Amino acid sequence: MQLKVSPDNILEWIALQANLVPIPLLHAQIFPVVSKAVLEATDRGIFKAVANGHTTAEAVAQACSLHAGATQQLMGVLAAVGYFTFKEGHYTLTSITEKWILEESTSSLHGFMLFNNRIVWSWLEGMGEYLETGKGIDFHSSFGSEQWELYQSAMWSGAISEAEEFARRVPMPRGATRMLDIGGSHGLHSVAACRKYPKLSSTILDLPGAVEKAAPLLAKQGMGDRVVHRVGNVTTDELEKEAYDIVLMSSVAHHLTVEQNQTVAAKVQQALRPGGIFIINEFIRPDPSAKPELVGSSTDLFFGLTSASGNWSIEEIQSWYRSAGLSPYKVIGYRAIPGRYQVVGKKG
Repeated sequence: MQLKVSPDNILEWIALQANLVPIPLLHAQIFPVVSKAVLEATDRGIFKAVANGHTTAEAVAQACSLHAGATQQLMGVLAAVGYFTFKEGHYTLTSITEKWILEESTSSLHGFMLFNNRIVWSWLEGMGEYLETGKGIDFHSSFGSEQWELYQSAMWSGAISEAEEFARRVPMPRGATRMLDIGGSHGLHSVAACRKYPKLSSTILDLPGAVEKAAPLLAKQGMGDRVVHRVGNVTTDELEKEAYDIVLMSSVAHHLTVEQNQTVAAKVQQALRPGGIFIINEFIRPDPSAKPELVGSSTDLFFGLTSASGNWSIEEIQSWYRSAGLSPYKVIGYRAIPGRYQVVGKKG
């Protein structure tokens, strides 16, 4: 997936083709304003206010206790990029906003927006230091109760659009009954898999702070004892031997070093039953010699800044499998999420 500037008319097309448009100025000035406008509008309840019938900027400002002039400026930006339609002084939500922003939507990214606005935005100020040192932020160790709650809500939001596709396309071993979900917190992947495969149950292994704040999210799914939490840390805890048919580690590998990922792969190899599979579910670092890919490249930089490593390549992940005695089996790209893959290893 690429992010491009599209012309609205032939003159703008000519200007783009002739390199007359200062694209770097758009990246440096316009894009950050748009990003912050979306985040603040979500956090301040602006989208919700319009959904509740406050359709003018003045009415939205009053409903949200904001300044009317500043609110109108912000809503103008959001209308320009497709979050509102605007006609005769009134704003209405677009289908994008209704599906992806409103909190009550089953596809809502609301929690993700709040986390990025309240927590992540300040992290980006550390980009310069990261470029100098190559040392990312170990945020898990610094989280308090409020940060864990925002984080779990964000992870839930980010996984909604992925979990169902994961369950549809996962190469589930025939007759599988037990799943281990490493760092699965909210449990959406486990829940989707167990709903598709009625004989399957899953244990979610995660850190204490994650389990505390994710437990209410999992409870809403009504899975009972088929999907349960277990407090632990896969880098330090031992796993049951030959106990699982499938082990999933989603969005965790980028928090770990090479050595830690190799250790996890070795533990998983022993924990799998014969014929079992290990899936590392991640955004993948693009091949530098291939066509640039925005999602993989930007998440690689972001995870480098905010965690232990950044993205990993498919080849690197498969090398961990081989060193642990697993065979690289399949690589499954998500249709709805460019740059994201299930990298599957199998125990013989």
